[in-house]
Amino acid sequence: MIILHYLDNSRAHRILWLLEELGLDYTVKTYHRAADMRAPESLKAVHPLGKSPVIEDDGRVVAESGAIIEYLVETYGAGKHLKPLAGTDEALRYSYWLHYAEGSAMPLLLLKLIFLRLPGQLPLFLRPVASLIAKGVQKKLVDPQLADHLAFWNRELLRGGWFAGAEFSAADIAMSFPVEAGMTRMDAHGDVSGVRRYMEAIRARPAYQRALMKGGQYDYARS
Repeated sequence: MIILHYLDNSRAHRILWLLEELGLDYTVKTYHRAADMRAPESLKAVHPLGKSPVIEDDGRVVAESGAIIEYLVETYGAGKHLKPLAGTDEALRYSYWLHYAEGSAMPLLLLKLIFLRLPGQLPLFLRPVASLIAKGVQKKLVDPQLADHLAFWNRELLRGGWFAGAEFSAADIAMSFPVEAGMTRMDAHGDVSGVRRYMEAIRARPAYQRALMKGGQYDYARS
């Protein structure tokens, strides 16, 4: 049976959701964040980097969200329609968004989170200066790029409703965390109707809702 090592209130929600979409038998081992919001040291017994999500399946340990999604879809996804047919334009889009989620979107969103939290991590006498610096970096460097990404998401979603085209796929599961987290960290200017409809559509899926019930707190489901 598959074991999902699940860090609460994290991007591991996507793997729980995918397991539900696939209708697989699995168990969840839940980990709770330390006071500094980091994953607990006990996760290093599962994988040397101590990160979540990680799955164990038939003696295999698979880490990294994108790699886990690929593994589960390739191993158990036959007949589940979670991946477009090979050789199609949709398959190319699927591959792009599956890798874009962690390769392009998440580093930028992490920068945004760091600069949002940075002033509060410093001594009181340094916070005013740190706040000015953090706001300046966000305004000049991070926020313009996030605005470009958000507009890109919206244009792509308006093409067919989902990231890989007209049909829901595992690429939409991969992109759910960047989109949901991003909408809590960005000032959305201009048209975001495609993004809003996508968020409503994923949250309406029964498997998404079952994952919320099994995984517990997931703040981004309310963004």
